[in-house]
Amino acid sequence: MPLLGLIPCLACLALSLTWVVPPPVVGHGEYGQQAHCRLTQRVALCDRSQLSSVPTDLPGNIEELQLNHNAIRVLRNTCLSAYPHLRALSCASCRLDAIESNAFHNACHIEDLNLAENYIRTGYQQTGRALWLLSRLKVLDLSGNGLTEDMVAFILRNMSSLERLSLSGNVLLRLDQTIFSHLHRLEELTLERNALYEIEEGVFDGLQRLRRLSLAFNSLPCLVNFRLTRLLVLNASHNDLEWFIADQDIKEPFHLQTLDLRDNRLLFFPFLPTLSYVQTLLLSDNRVGFYQHLAEAHSANWTTHVQFFNLNGNVSNVTVELWNETLYGDISSVELLDLTGNQVVHLPQGFLRKMRKLSRLRLGRNCLKSLDLEELSASLYELDVSSNRLTTLRANQTSLNALGNLTHLNLSHNDLQRLYPKLFVGLSSLATVDLSYNKINICSLEITDISVEDCDCAVWTNISSLRQLYLRECGLRQVPPSAFNSTPLTHLELSDNPGIALSQESLAGLSRTLQQLGLGNTKIQDFDFTLFVHLRSLDISRNSLAHLPGSLGIPDLRWLDLRDNSLNSIPLEQAETLSKSLQTLFLGGNPFNCCKMEWYRMFKEVNTVNIVDRPDVTCLYAGHGRHGVDSLTGHLCRVDSEEPGWWYIALFLPVCLSIVGIAVIFTLTFRSSRVPGVIKKRCLKPTSY
Repeated sequence: MPLLGLIPCLACLALSLTWVVPPPVVGHGEYGQQAHCRLTQRVALCDRSQLSSVPTDLPGNIEELQLNHNAIRVLRNTCLSAYPHLRALSCASCRLDAIESNAFHNACHIEDLNLAENYIRTGYQQTGRALWLLSRLKVLDLSGNGLTEDMVAFILRNMSSLERLSLSGNVLLRLDQTIFSHLHRLEELTLERNALYEIEEGVFDGLQRLRRLSLAFNSLPCLVNFRLTRLLVLNASHNDLEWFIADQDIKEPFHLQTLDLRDNRLLFFPFLPTLSYVQTLLLSDNRVGFYQHLAEAHSANWTTHVQFFNLNGNVSNVTVELWNETLYGDISSVELLDLTGNQVVHLPQGFLRKMRKLSRLRLGRNCLKSLDLEELSASLYELDVSSNRLTTLRANQTSLNALGNLTHLNLSHNDLQRLYPKLFVGLSSLATVDLSYNKINICSLEITDISVEDCDCAVWTNISSLRQLYLRECGLRQVPPSAFNSTPLTHLELSDNPGIALSQESLAGLSRTLQQLGLGNTKIQDFDFTLFVHLRSLDISRNSLAHLPGSLGIPDLRWLDLRDNSLNSIPLEQAETLSKSLQTLFLGGNPFNCCKMEWYRMFKEVNTVNIVDRPDVTCLYAGHGRHGVDSLTGHLCRVDSEEPGWWYIALFLPVCLSIVGIAVIFTLTFRSSRVPGVIKKRCLKPTSY
């Protein structure tokens, strides 16, 4: 039978198969709605299954049922009666309006219930009565349900078994003493992203087991008379707090370990308890400052005390001596202090010494003008004083010896111009230094043995622990020979030092260790990279390079930045060498020649090189302007390689026509005597009338 004759038969066979073969089913075929669920041991995963009710034909021994992102508007009575062993139920984002009173009648063993992102506020009373049946419930998530404080108080009325409760993303405005009065076992409470502006005193006093409390992203103006002695973690970040004052009259130690007050409006350092175990103190992005020096200079005109009045009259008023900087409480246990982004002009005398366990100190983006390293703790591991106004960094050999644990030091974006020259040599564990955006040069070997108090350069030799050094935009004039001798740097950043004198001898000691080198905007034109056998990352952008250095064939180079140079093309052989190891490449801002892009097409064909800024890579073609290299067409440069056939036709057609015309004129001129006879013979014939 011809092939065309088989086509109708094949079509009929395919049509019959579509009726005979059933569609594939996920799950076990003997169940109905279970086809939408996935079973893993005793867990039923029914998320995003387009269910309108709870499946009733799942295995009766399941212990966890996840129904998230379905359209189950109501949990009906006895809808879970087929699952008596259920321990966890999640119905997040199911458009739930209510839960009928007996929905958990035969599933009273549930310990973990997630009802987040629903519409429980619509039938909150019915829902509350249903939840009261869950006498073993430990974890409850009611976040994102539009609940008010009255609704929450009703729902939580008889839920004394709760250990973790989330009420995030509701519309709670104020908390009174009744809302959590029954939750005697509660250990973790989350109240984030509400509209809280007031917390009545004593709201949390009955929560003796509370260990974690989050009040983040609300509108609280202050936290005064803080007395939660057993709390371990308090997150009150992203509020409008201007004050944090712990109850100074409580003699019992506070067990608070983490206090998060970021992104508030704190004017003063928080008044911590007199007996405290705070280890992590996060105060970034506030308005904290120390003002005792101002009070001493203007004592006659400045108020020295502030009094807080309790409007209810139940508690005595609180009086604070405003400028007494000894009232910041017990900070001896602090290990991490983050004061980034505040208004600290100076640190009180002895303030840092009181934090004997301090390992991380972050003071970036403040207004410090000087810093005395003698004040720092011997246990300090990380110090960040970037983006300040430092002109002086006081240090001596004794203070440097005491900082034997300091590993990371960030001094960038300051006004440092003179330093103790052996500052970094004296820090025995120093691994990372960022001195960028300061006016500090590199000392030459001639002055490294000179004992001076301060100098406009720093010594970088014989620092066996140093691995990363950042000297971006330091106004460096040169890198002296053997400047990094016996310092095994793996990362060196010298970018944005235009005109810096750099030679092979300058980096001689780094040939075996250097892995990342930054030379962007240094005006280098040629440099021999062959000695750096372990170099993995290289930045030579913004250098007006007309061609790549010939030595740029480093075997294992992985990351290369060539942006904003004057590259017209890249030799194909050099591109092939780079493509063997290169993984990340930047090319934008170069005037590439559109007709010399074979190297670029080779990079694309390799598929192992990621050209990160590909949309910004363009090329130039005379008379046609700038083009995106990915949008180039094949005919654009054809005029430079081969001439099209129509060009020859257009060129020789006038010549041919001229030759034919000359031949015609020649014939008519020299053979004109025969023309009349021919005309008579063919044209002047007798005509009959």
